[in-house]
Amino acid sequence: MNNHIYAIGDVQGCYAPLQQLIAKLPNKAKIICVGDLVNRGPDSLKTLRLLKKLQEAGRAECILGNHDLHLLARDANIRGPKSLDTIDDILQARDRKELIHWLRHRPLALFSGKENGNTLIVHAGVLPQWSVGKTLELAHEVEQALRSKNYKTHLVEMYGNQPNTWHDKLKGSERLRAIINTLTRLRFCTAQGVMDFETKEGLASAPKGYMPWFKVPQRKTKDTRIIFGHWSTLGLVKEKNVIGLDTGCVWGGQLTAYSLGTGKMIQAPGITSPVRL
Repeated sequence: MNNHIYAIGDVQGCYAPLQQLIAKLPNKAKIICVGDLVNRGPDSLKTLRLLKKLQEAGRAECILGNHDLHLLARDANIRGPKSLDTIDDILQARDRKELIHWLRHRPLALFSGKENGNTLIVHAGVLPQWSVGKTLELAHEVEQALRSKNYKTHLVEMYGNQPNTWHDKLKGSERLRAIINTLTRLRFCTAQGVMDFETKEGLASAPKGYMPWFKVPQRKTKDTRIIFGHWSTLGLVKEKNVIGLDTGCVWGGQLTAYSLGTGKMIQAPGITSPVRL
């Protein structure tokens, strides 16, 4: 088992905490960021440049999160700015084209085999009816769409809360939207996999009939360790086969790294002047 691979929670443009956290890791450590690399924090451009450099040197990989997809949509002039966006520095950068190209080629899910404890890494969650193999297969469908020449067409179609239930017969934009919403936005769902996209608070806020996706009893991935981010109101989650790493770095919390080999947690303080809603 490789003790030098660390998953890192949502960075969201917090460049200084990321630097501090990397400095605490072993010299030969490789990092896997669980998504939301940019936005809301003060240094999205520096963060993206650093992660791109590390990935190209074989020292990092990065999952796409909802904020990263928002950056792609902003770059493509599909979405306008939101009030808390902090990605204009990327959109005005001399290397904007290279950064966007690199971001479009990042995965939506990763799996490390027995040497790393059979670990699936996603940004938000996995539906109860998806196996590990199904999750990776569906993630690859979206990855292919984002890497295609007509990727902007797919970005236009990715927004919306429907369909909120997965069916294997879904096609076209509805199929891709359901996959994207699951992997980058999911928090609560029913035992049958009906998704809720409105509730963003902690476990106690679950709508009637809904539960956190990782609490569904018959979830097909329950015997596989899953590492995720996205849900800062949960804080650090460390349960059997479930590791949640969004510890609110951008909200004044911590930036957290988790060793796939040893289970050790390493943290660095988040930004001192967090964005407030």
